[in-house]
Amino acid sequence: MGVGSVNKTKILYIEDNDQNFYLVHFILNANGFDVLRGRDGKEGIDLATTISPDVILLDIQLPVMDGYAIARELRRLPATSVTPIIALTSYAMAGDRDKAMAAGCTGYIEKPINPKTFIDQISRYLSSHNTGVDR
Repeated sequence: MGVGSVNKTKILYIEDNDQNFYLVHFILNANGFDVLRGRDGKEGIDLATTISPDVILLDIQLPVMDGYAIARELRRLPATSVTPIIALTSYAMAGDRDKAMAAGCTGYIEKPINPKTFIDQISRYLSSHNTGVDR
């Protein structure tokens, strides 16, 4: 490890909307998280397998490949088979949460996010993943 290197928590956010990304990035970055972005499913999957994020935030409404398909693909890959995946979406129709969970998501957060509770919501998934214990 180099001088001054810090083991920051890496979060991958797969999101095509700039405004949504910048808000989440701002909140997470201000709280000490390292946030990387995938703009679509292919880029997100490629990044997930190369950077080994601690958690993946996943928009459901994405062009070409929707979030459900991305979650299913991430669960099939050894590098991301147990990484927490949190659907972060404004797509909040009845049954969408169940559909996201069935596709392999670990959690579900509706947009617009609440900046006051967002970090706590994310931290719950990180602590259970890092300790191997569900809380």
